[in-house]
Amino acid sequence: MNVIDLKKIGMSLQTIIDFLEPVNIALISNDEGFKDTQLGKHISVYDEEFPDIDHADIVLIGCGETRGSGIQFVNTDGPDAVRSEFYKLYHWHTEVAVADLGNVKCGATMQDSYAALRMVVHELLLLGKKVLIIGGSHDVTTAQYQAHTIDGKIIDAVCVDARIDMDMDSVLPADNFLVEMFTGMPNHLKHYNHIGFQSYFMHPQMLETIDKLRFDCFRVGKVKEDISEMEPAIRNSELFSFDIAAIQHAHAPANHVTPNGFNGEEACTLMQYAGMSHTCSTIGIYGYIPQKDIHALTAKQISHMIWYVMDGIQKGKQEASLEDRNSFNEFTMAFAEVETVFLQSKKTGRWWMQLHDGKYVACSYRDYHIASNNDIPERWLRAAERI
Repeated sequence: MNVIDLKKIGMSLQTIIDFLEPVNIALISNDEGFKDTQLGKHISVYDEEFPDIDHADIVLIGCGETRGSGIQFVNTDGPDAVRSEFYKLYHWHTEVAVADLGNVKCGATMQDSYAALRMVVHELLLLGKKVLIIGGSHDVTTAQYQAHTIDGKIIDAVCVDARIDMDMDSVLPADNFLVEMFTGMPNHLKHYNHIGFQSYFMHPQMLETIDKLRFDCFRVGKVKEDISEMEPAIRNSELFSFDIAAIQHAHAPANHVTPNGFNGEEACTLMQYAGMSHTCSTIGIYGYIPQKDIHALTAKQISHMIWYVMDGIQKGKQEASLEDRNSFNEFTMAFAEVETVFLQSKKTGRWWMQLHDGKYVACSYRDYHIASNNDIPERWLRAAERI
């Protein structure tokens, strides 16, 4: 891409090209190319020239850094294996523009890789882009988080994982990176939601500690009872991080942590929620090790999850702004001597509720139903406590 094009899309991109390796299209397509109906024909790819990402709704970035999980070899096999499956999928979402900027170069140290990814993602956030990171071990979430907070921004974050990575007995960052996110100073974490933990992996006192921080954790069985209750938590968040350890081994054979968890369709639903959110600007999928995969089934699963992010983006484009009150049903009510307003979108059916500071946060129909029975919705109470 020439200098004029770089000026057109933002000078900041000049600072990140040196951190990126182009996509090897011949490798991804096995030299067969792609049909006009497949995604591979419709993605703006950094192969020989840097693409114009002006109109991109989502930007893909690979990061094969795995040293945080104790795996010392560093390469881009994981992200490229996912690309190979994703590019083959059929192109349904004509309103969603996708750009793929290749892989972040792995540094001499793990911290170098973090720094490179942090720089790349931060510059893309400054351009208003939604970024999807194909990891890499789960500790790469640290760089994802830092990309948001470089400028001092306070954010909400969601992690989907079978475990809560706060194991202080482990020397591996992939096992304890949340400790720094929760306790590092200055702290930029307003709220944290953990989705899909499996109780037998968790020390009971750890859950008590997290509850004292007013963070919310949802056990996998509870989530599976009504997965739609997770949509508001994801909608409110800026950062979404998904470890494939949360998916049943049968649906993601590269998950060697547990046989239990979400099935493939449930994983796709959670990713769709992240795509629908206008607030959620970074999405990371971590924990994929191609050498542990069987028949590329986990790569296929991840590719379907990315496809559902696109599906969510297209659905999210239908949503009206909260300022456009004609597009919402408005319900004013009082519960426990608190008067508030609930909004329901006429276009998507999603709900919002007003806090006592006048701001609106995402909620569910269940929250509205609880309030209509003169009870305080727990989601409202937890949000009010954080103000």
